[in-house]
Amino acid sequence: MTGPVPSSASSPASWPASSPAPAPLARLDAHLHALTALYLELHRDPELSGAERRTADRFAARLESAGFATTRGIGGHGLAGVLRNGDGPTVLLRAELDALPVRETSGLPYAADGEAAHACGHDLHLAAAAGTAALLAETPRAWRGTLVVVGQPAEETLEGARAMLADGLYRRCGRPDEVLAQHAAPLPAGMVAHGYGPVTAGSVTFRVVVHGRGGHAGAPHLAVDPVVAAAHVVTRLQTVVAREAAPAEQVAVTVGSFRAGDRANVIPDRAELALTVRAVSEASLARAAEAVERIVRAECAAAACPREPEVVRVSASPVTHPDPGVTASVREAHAAAFGAERVMMWPPSLATEDFALFGDAGLDVHGERGIRLGYWMLGAAGPAAWSRAPGATAAQKLAALPANHAPDFAPDVRTALPAGVRALTTAALARLGAP
Repeated sequence: MTGPVPSSASSPASWPASSPAPAPLARLDAHLHALTALYLELHRDPELSGAERRTADRFAARLESAGFATTRGIGGHGLAGVLRNGDGPTVLLRAELDALPVRETSGLPYAADGEAAHACGHDLHLAAAAGTAALLAETPRAWRGTLVVVGQPAEETLEGARAMLADGLYRRCGRPDEVLAQHAAPLPAGMVAHGYGPVTAGSVTFRVVVHGRGGHAGAPHLAVDPVVAAAHVVTRLQTVVAREAAPAEQVAVTVGSFRAGDRANVIPDRAELALTVRAVSEASLARAAEAVERIVRAECAAAACPREPEVVRVSASPVTHPDPGVTASVREAHAAAFGAERVMMWPPSLATEDFALFGDAGLDVHGERGIRLGYWMLGAAGPAAWSRAPGATAAQKLAALPANHAPDFAPDVRTALPAGVRALTTAALARLGAP
């Protein structure tokens, strides 16, 4: 098992047939020490997208110790554990393996030391999923059906879900009826948030190369400066949101990287941009992505670039639309578990990920129609951090706290981890079969 079980706890085989099955969450305290140790181990040793070998091994070992039949190496370092418990629905729980290329500045004694960090909470997701797996494995009389727990690689690069599905995840582990996932957010730990309609945005990531003609800084008339052309591209791209998207639409265009040259007195022959387009509707996303390509080509033509620009769509993600029925069911279960005052609504966010591919958005990859999705936000800010954050309102405090992907983002493990196990276990029980 994932953690120690009190000596007074009886085994499933010893329960009288007429006695009620013990609630899985009654065993949570017995596992918290081991789950916290797993979280700290994952946090100290982050691995980037596509290189999550040690992380996958640690997570798989936890699932295997809980009795799950585990398959490794799905779509890279992806893995899935399966636990069958009679007739009933198949529910898949997804957690992510990868970290970000960020140097951590949290100052925590267990902070990662290097050029990678779990600055998005994936370590929390994994530890919570390991806890849920252990609790449900120990209490088979509390539920019926099949539980599948997945460790997904390369979520941050939007490649991992597609890779696992293309590599036969559903064929190997069974078609799920529902897929559930939670994501850390700078809400107070012990709170969860649900959204109806789109929860996270769809995105398109571009790599753009603007070709110029290099030359001497003192003779710019003899060159074609790609830096100037690329700068005009960056400036003009801001009009996609300001002038090509309706005011009510949520659209963002962000240039995250601009690289050109390395000497002050040399005009380089190329400039490279990396940018992302995000929107909460597929139609808005398509229009914005087409506008990006049009603007890049037009600005290069206006600058008389000697070659057409390279415009490559590096990755894409669909809009995440959780199933309304699943959302209502899980939200009700969370209200019962945490109290209605700790369950809030979540507005559409321009954060993006590839979770939607596990449902109908990934039909072209996995070929299975009608798989329902459940997705919610999990509070990760500790009470002290929330209290210290400036602002009189929740919105002001949220704006002041370290956000996901910030170098100082880190969940409060003492409060966020037990809440994460409770939220995921409660959701799984709400969607698995009744005993």
